[in-house]
Amino acid sequence: MPFTGPAEDRLAIRELLETYADAVTRVDADDWAATWAEDAEWSLPDYPELGTTQGRPAIKAMWVEAMKHYPGIMFEAWPGSIEVSGDTAVMRSYTSEVYDQNGTTMRDRGVYDDTCVKVDGKWLFQSRTFRNIHRQHAPKGC
Repeated sequence: MPFTGPAEDRLAIRELLETYADAVTRVDADDWAATWAEDAEWSLPDYPELGTTQGRPAIKAMWVEAMKHYPGIMFEAWPGSIEVSGDTAVMRSYTSEVYDQNGTTMRDRGVYDDTCVKVDGKWLFQSRTFRNIHRQHAPKGC
């Protein structure tokens, strides 16, 4: 089943994902970092230069540097599945990003495989692994 577990937990996890996406679009490092557990892991296997980063402070620092390459980004995310079991959950989510880079409009789409944990009543990302699905690069505005 793609959506299982208590509805209130699934809603909170969906809102976690939406908070993450909103913070990316606003380039708000503090709000974005607050979506991660302290001992989280972020893996980007399609970007070997970034690899896997562990711990909220290191994840935030890496993201701050990476975001310098995504000016004017519009980032959207939505869940494909959320499966809650107690204070843990797995989620598959999809992303769509649009930004301009060196006179080129970039459109990137991908998928995250996530593990979420409930800490003190709040859902957070414990691990996220991102893979590219589709990339489209065209002259700016096309």
